[in-house]
Amino acid sequence: MKKTVFLSWLKPVLLISFAYSFLLTAAAQNYYPADIGNTWVLESVDGVERSTYTLETSETDDGEERILLKITTEELSTGESETDQYFLTVDSDAIKLHRIILEDAVATLTADFSTPVTFFPLQLELADKWQIAADAEAKLIVGLTIPGKSTTDLEVVGFEEVVTPAGTFQNCAKVQLDLRLTARGGFLNLDIDSTTYQWFAPDIGPIQYENSDGLIFKLVSSNLLTVPEEPETTEEDVTPETPPAEDTISEPSPEEDVTPETLPEEEVMPETVPYDVTGDGVVNILDLTFVAARLGESDSDADLTSDGTVNVLDLVLIAQNFGN
Repeated sequence: MKKTVFLSWLKPVLLISFAYSFLLTAAAQNYYPADIGNTWVLESVDGVERSTYTLETSETDDGEERILLKITTEELSTGESETDQYFLTVDSDAIKLHRIILEDAVATLTADFSTPVTFFPLQLELADKWQIAADAEAKLIVGLTIPGKSTTDLEVVGFEEVVTPAGTFQNCAKVQLDLRLTARGGFLNLDIDSTTYQWFAPDIGPIQYENSDGLIFKLVSSNLLTVPEEPETTEEDVTPETPPAEDTISEPSPEEDVTPETLPEEEVMPETVPYDVTGDGVVNILDLTFVAARLGESDSDADLTSDGTVNVLDLVLIAQNFGN
């Protein structure tokens, strides 16, 4: 009797541990893949501007290798552009920032970090915070150079679904960036405070950006988006359809055409799978991540127990149905 009671108590504890082990795996997803050659192209929703992110190889004067992140924003109607450059390395827990060069039509701002600072953590969790602070130098086009100070506070403020022209992405980290820039020199007194937002999809990287004016840029293409299924499906669909159409012209043609068309449609309807909150047809780590991102909230999509709050019991339900 005691053994039965003990096992009945142990089972939910093991399930909870199982669920949290998957949560830790989800938290370790890479929200900014920093491989040389990666590219992301985002366009403003009003169709006026395009921002292109590229990762290239660069070297310092001492021959040390850096990853160069270039963000070029172009006005499509005129072709005018501005480029920001970030010189980076990757260590065990974060992408590190060594140097910044920001260019626009008026000035070039440069900041060097004798001790590299965190540009982007390799793991992201809700409420994570970090800061990029530097003594900067602004060189105006008129030849005047003035000193300044730049501080950017970054915080993960949510995990959301984001819809873009390149696709719909789940569990995207929303990062708020609060910038404070001051510069003093001669006749110039510059004070800038701005807030922007950037969304990052797991294993994809930056997929949406909102500037300080509220203009939103959305991902339109990236080399990390691989969609090999469409060509394969098209070829397979065309090949079998041609012979049967000729062989079944006589009597059973209409019925046989209807049957195979109906069956694939029924197979492609995965939304009815219990506990498949992401609707991809299987209960997996994405469902666990979706619910985990809403812990403590009253989101009906993630509240599987319908007790009014998203909690560990909802995680356990998904863990129990993994693979269904």
